[in-house]
Amino acid sequence: MSKWENFSLGFTYLSPVVGVYSVLGLALQRGGPPMWWSYLLVGCFQLLVCFIFAEVVSEFPISGGLYPWARRLVGKRWAWMTGWIYAWALCATIAAVATGGAPFFAALLGVNFSPQAQTTIAIAMIGIVTALNLSGTRLLARVAMFGFICELVGALLVGSYLLVMARHHSLSVLFDTSVVSDSTSYSTAFAGSAVAAMFCYYGFEACGDVAEETPNAGRVIPKAMCMTVYVGGGAAMFVCLALILAVPDLPAVLAGKVQDPVADTLTNAFGMSGFRAVIAIVLVSFASCLLSLQAAASRLLFAYGRDKMIVASDYLSRLSARTHVPNVALLVVGLIPALFALVGIWLGNAIATIISFASAGIYLAFQLLVLGALIARTRGWRPSGSFRLGYWAIPVNVIAFLYGICAIVDMLWPRTPQDPWYSNYGMIIGTVAIVSAGLLYMFLARPYDHGESPAGDAHLMAYRPEIEALISRDLPSLSPSAGRPQADAE
Repeated sequence: MSKWENFSLGFTYLSPVVGVYSVLGLALQRGGPPMWWSYLLVGCFQLLVCFIFAEVVSEFPISGGLYPWARRLVGKRWAWMTGWIYAWALCATIAAVATGGAPFFAALLGVNFSPQAQTTIAIAMIGIVTALNLSGTRLLARVAMFGFICELVGALLVGSYLLVMARHHSLSVLFDTSVVSDSTSYSTAFAGSAVAAMFCYYGFEACGDVAEETPNAGRVIPKAMCMTVYVGGGAAMFVCLALILAVPDLPAVLAGKVQDPVADTLTNAFGMSGFRAVIAIVLVSFASCLLSLQAAASRLLFAYGRDKMIVASDYLSRLSARTHVPNVALLVVGLIPALFALVGIWLGNAIATIISFASAGIYLAFQLLVLGALIARTRGWRPSGSFRLGYWAIPVNVIAFLYGICAIVDMLWPRTPQDPWYSNYGMIIGTVAIVSAGLLYMFLARPYDHGESPAGDAHLMAYRPEIEALISRDLPSLSPSAGRPQADAE
C-alpha cells in the first residue's frame, strides 16, 4: 500500500458519509440541530488519541494494530485483553455499518423496509465484501482509493448543493437548544446526541493495522492517521451541516415521525431520480467502509494467530498462497458480524443498539492502549520514532485518557427507562460479558504464555542503537550485519 492508499483505508473506515448518514435521525431526536457541535468537540479530543496512536505506530510499525502495540508497551496479558475487546468491537462495527447501509440499499431497490429485509440485506453486504477482501491486498487498496474519491467528491457535491439550492433553515438553528423540550438541561440531551459523533471518529487506527503491507510504515502511517482525522472529520461536519439545514420538516424529525430523515431530505432536494443517484454513491461509501473494517479485523486475528494467542492459531495465521491475505481470519470476521446483524430481527432499534455497543467496545480498547502508553512512559519509554510529541506527550496522553473514560460512560449510560431492559442495559451487559469472558479465557487457557514475540520492551527502545553497537562489538556472530536473522540478534 502506498501512502495515499493507506490513508484511503483509514478514511473509508472512518467514512464520514457512513458515520453521518447512519445515525443522523437518532442524533437529531436526542439533541436537535445543536448536536452538530459534538462533531467538532469529539473530533478535537479524538485527534489527541490519534496523536498517541501515531507516536506508538511510528516506533512499532507492526500489523494487527492495538494488540501488538499494547504488547510492546505493557506486556502480554494487557495486549491480549486489548485485542480481545477490540476484535469483538470491530465485528460489532461491521454489523452496525452493514445494518445502517441496508435501508439505503432497500431504497435503491424499492424493497419494503422491515427488520427482516434490513437483516437480509446487511448479511448479503457482509458476504460480498468478504469475497472482495479474499481477492487480496491490491484489490483492497484500489477499492479503498476508489471509495475515498467517490465519498469525498460525493460529500462535497451533495453537501454544496444542499447548502446552496435546498436549504430550509438558517445557521441559527445550530444554537437553538429550545427544540429539545424533554430535558431540564440541554447538556443531557447534548451528551446523548454526541454518541453519533463518537461513532464517526474512529477508523484512523486502520492505517496501522496493515503496517507490514505499507513501505516505510513508521514514517508514512502517522501522517496517514492524522490526515484521516483532519479530512474525515472536516467532511463529516460539512455533510452533517448540509443535511441539518436542508431537513424539510424539522419538528417531525425531532418528534421521531420521520423514519429516515436522510432519505426524506435527499428525496426532497433531488427528486426520486436524483435521490437514487446519490444513494448509489452512498452505497459505495458503505461498501468501502465495510471492506476496510473487515481488513482491519482480519489483520488483528492474524496477529493473534501468529503469536499463538488464541484457539485455532494455526489456521488464523495462514496466508493464502495466491493472494497473501489471511483468508481464514477473513472468513471468521465475516461470519461473526453476520450473526450480530441477525440479532437485529429481535431488536426494536437494532442500529442504535449495535452502534452503541460497537462504539463503547472500540473506545474501551482505545483507552487500554492510551493507558498502556502512559504506563510505558512511567517505566521510562522515550519514543524514538519519526513522530514524537516531545514535551507535550504526558499532557496529551492524560487528556486523551480522561476523554476516553467520559466517552465510554456517555455511550453506556441508560437513557430510555420506558424501553425493555435489554434496550436500556444491553450495552452494559454486553460489554461486561465480553470483558468477563476475555478474563476467564485468559486466566484458564493462559494464551499469553504461548507466543514468543517481544513484550513489554518499549522502555528499552531508546537504547536500541547502543545495544546493537554492543552486540556488533562484543558478539559479532549475533549481529544483524553478520547475516543472522534480526529476531535472533534481538
